[in-house]
Amino acid sequence: MSSAKPLNQLIHQFLESIGIGGKIEENLAMVYWDSVVGKEISQHTNPFKIAEGILYVKVNDPVWRNELQFFKNEIIEKLNTKMGKHLVKDVKFY
Repeated sequence: MSSAKPLNQLIHQFLESIGIGGKIEENLAMVYWDSVVGKEISQHTNPFKIAEGILYVKVNDPVWRNELQFFKNEIIEKLNTKMGKHLVKDVKFY
């Protein structure tokens, strides 16, 4: 009898074996951004890069950028919870 594994597990193992599994997981923060911050905030923001645990987000208005600073820790916590790992260490708003 063979030991069949789910496809997602095989894909994950393959990505890890070629050294890009962590980068793909890290980029999920940008995928989940809209669902984590909600419609109103997502209309004013655009996550454009994540590097070494820092998520970079463009904000279309300085007032929004300032306001988001107050919610940064909450956003980081929600993103990490959604991803199931502590991958986002900081968010930089520009």
